[in-house]
Amino acid sequence: MFMVTTNDIPGYRITQVLGEVMGLTVRSTDFGQGFAAGFRSLGGGEIPEYTQVMYEARQVVMGRMWAEAQQRGGNAIVAMRFDAGSIQNFTEICAYGTAVVVEPLAPVAQPQPQPPQPPQPPQPPVA
Repeated sequence: MFMVTTNDIPGYRITQVLGEVMGLTVRSTDFGQGFAAGFRSLGGGEIPEYTQVMYEARQVVMGRMWAEAQQRGGNAIVAMRFDAGSIQNFTEICAYGTAVVVEPLAPVAQPQPQPPQPPQPPQPPVA
């Protein structure tokens, strides 16, 4: 199962396009996160409380998008993107892409182990 930002998947052929799928969530921080983040913002740099909220939100929307693709019969998503916006004190995160059915172009051959070769006696030098 694949979820990629490219329009195709090397080694696979798209056999069916099932349409756009998306996952959406609107998040806010709790009082403690907002309070700690407010103090951290005074010094500049990364704000771990907000980073964690955004990371979790992206995981949630990708899961929702994947569930919609599977519900339609897809086994991959191509051209996946994220979008984010804000509504007052809330952050909206959206993941979207195209649900597709893919199949491998050729079966993947596994290398066969070679039996060990007996050692060869040394050859005399040619004069």
